[in-house]
Amino acid sequence: MDLPNPIPINEIKAARRRLAGKIAETPLVFLEQTELPFEIYLKLENLQPIGSFKLRGAGNAMESAGAARLQSGVYTGSAGNMAQGVAWYARKLGIPCHVIVPEQAPQTKLDAIKRFGATYQKLPFDDWWQVLVQRGLPGVEGTFIHPVSDPLVMAGNGTAGLEIIEKLPDVDAIIVPYGGGGLSSGIASAVKTLKPDTKVYAAEVDTAAPFKASLEAGEPVNIDYNPSFVDGIGSGGLLPEMWPLVSTLLDGSLVTTIPEVADALRAIMVGTRTIAEGAGATSLASAKQLTGVKKVVCVVSGGNIDAEKLAAVLSGKLP
Repeated sequence: MDLPNPIPINEIKAARRRLAGKIAETPLVFLEQTELPFEIYLKLENLQPIGSFKLRGAGNAMESAGAARLQSGVYTGSAGNMAQGVAWYARKLGIPCHVIVPEQAPQTKLDAIKRFGATYQKLPFDDWWQVLVQRGLPGVEGTFIHPVSDPLVMAGNGTAGLEIIEKLPDVDAIIVPYGGGGLSSGIASAVKTLKPDTKVYAAEVDTAAPFKASLEAGEPVNIDYNPSFVDGIGSGGLLPEMWPLVSTLLDGSLVTTIPEVADALRAIMVGTRTIAEGAGATSLASAKQLTGVKKVVCVVSGGNIDAEKLAAVLSGKLP
């Protein structure tokens, strides 16, 4: 699949018009901290109605599809957050929704899928990943909403970039958690068009950092994937169609450790009184790797974490 590089700014602005009044324009919050020699702002996508940015992309894709295409319902492949975005919007539109999830999807996210009226099925991680690669699963009814490499999904994600630039036009760098690249490339498409000098970095965790490894190799490569409580990002490789986009749009990958993510999650909780999931905290965890900047935005991509994992992190332990 050939993707535009970057996602056109007019498509991102059109997505914003479609989503106006239907999703939250999330706040950009200054984080009080003394450890780093620059200002940090948090883009709190964990305050979306489903606790994740995924509502932006899911909503834009489904609002754009039209009633005829959605008549038989929709389905997606997701570890949880895109599932909730598609399920939430399907309920809003009054259509059925089915979700294919990897076996290790957190119970919190599975419960939310059911709460929004959708059904789900579990697959082993490698089989689940193939659903994304093949862009669907034979035998499943409905329109497939790809969680990553759909231009409409990425345009919806890019609306977060518009909001950042409008609220903090002199931002030097933006750090975005990297799962499949749909959020980071959507935000980077908007930012690089409006403010080309602003750097946009991917945030990965060292137990699953295929983008960093691919950048170092100069081409997409596979890595060993080690599951952790940072379940919303990371995989064993890149979607091939995303490589031309992310390798040119993004300014690098900042890889952090599991203990650093736990520290960042606690800092977000203390600093904003909001909950971040592991993936959402990777952006703040990796911010200390930056130099020569004055203002940095860390995108907190989601806040859907199992209660027992959150309790462990807040008590100083690793789930």
